[in-house]
Amino acid sequence: MRIGLDISGGDFAPESTLNSLSLVLPELAADDQLVLFGEESFIQDFLARNNLSDDRLVVVHAPEIIEMNDSPTKAFQQKKASSIVLGFDWLRKGKIDGFASAGNSGAMMVGSVYAINTIPGVIRPSSAVMIPKLDGGNNVMLDVGTNPDAKPDVLFQYGLLGSLYAEHVLGIEHPRIGLLNIGSEEKKGNLLVQSAYQLMKDATEYNFIGNVEGRDLFNDKADVVITDGFTGNVVIKQIQAMYRLMEKRLLLDDYFSRFNYENHGGSPIIGINSAVVIGHGISSPLAIKNMMLLLREVSASGLHLKIKHAIANYGL
Repeated sequence: MRIGLDISGGDFAPESTLNSLSLVLPELAADDQLVLFGEESFIQDFLARNNLSDDRLVVVHAPEIIEMNDSPTKAFQQKKASSIVLGFDWLRKGKIDGFASAGNSGAMMVGSVYAINTIPGVIRPSSAVMIPKLDGGNNVMLDVGTNPDAKPDVLFQYGLLGSLYAEHVLGIEHPRIGLLNIGSEEKKGNLLVQSAYQLMKDATEYNFIGNVEGRDLFNDKADVVITDGFTGNVVIKQIQAMYRLMEKRLLLDDYFSRFNYENHGGSPIIGINSAVVIGHGISSPLAIKNMMLLLREVSASGLHLKIKHAIANYGL
């Protein structure tokens, strides 16, 4: 497996990304390869100073950086020697099997959609996060920001994308798909959710169980929760804020500790022609490590090929 890491991306890069190498290398297989995109001399100096000589590490010189405040589209067009652009170039050419960055998320989406391309038939790609269930396991929630203005057919298709992710990446058989709403009744909610419900209730492509409410994000009612990117982004940031408040007030236990973003690594982009994971801008070395392990898992699952097959099979 050849996986690419943007060394220059993130609020604490390159130190945070480079310090993750000693954490992730012991968990990679002997035939895995980790391709590092960034300032070559800085990376090589770090590796030498920290005795990180490893044949599995490949360095690609990328002297430019797409900063967090850069315009994603403009920066992707103008900074051709940046770590993100070169990472997507290698991914597009098949020289790596997946690419991850904790850098400019907008630029990562531009690269995902326009360099790697959306899978034919997929209306809009989606981003997903894991929400820990009280009794173990996780709920998959999508979308969490990729498409704030979703239409009913997009939410219908998210049900299929989320089902395939839960099955092939998380190993859940016949995953239960719920639609996030303000009540469990069919006629509840705004026009978007009501219309999506009418499409999803007759779905043969996946196991739709109906509406779920905000409180169901943490129980075992569903395995996948579907919502629009605006709502999903508000929900996930509220969960992150509550985790930080509990941490500051020393209220964490084994369950609430599972909400630490570092344990989940990042958000996979589902519905594109390869494996891409976007990490949190404030990612620590531990978060970067878990981002890379998630990327390897998504890539190894062949998720994009499973989605292509499903889209063609169902005629979507």
